[in-house]
Amino acid sequence: MMKNVTPKAVVATALTGVLAVGIAAVANNREAQALKRGHEKCGGIVLAGKNDCGANGHDCAGMATKSGDPNEWIGLPRGTCAKIVGGRVLR
Repeated sequence: MMKNVTPKAVVATALTGVLAVGIAAVANNREAQALKRGHEKCGGIVLAGKNDCGANGHDCAGMATKSGDPNEWIGLPRGTCAKIVGGRVLR
């Protein structure tokens, strides 16, 4: 067992873990909120800066750096993406 660990260090470590789990849950919830009921992710048709949520190493809406990137997406009513040239439904 570690001998020089103070109770403050143990509490600080535990709180850090709890905060990390909370932040991860919020990040996952943002993506779920970006899609309304009856909508799907449509990739490959987004203009730079107009994406709905995270992809390509970022987790924020509006962070797409390139128009037409196949990994950037917007939420559209189900069935709409299949009607758009270059659009593909992302899972």
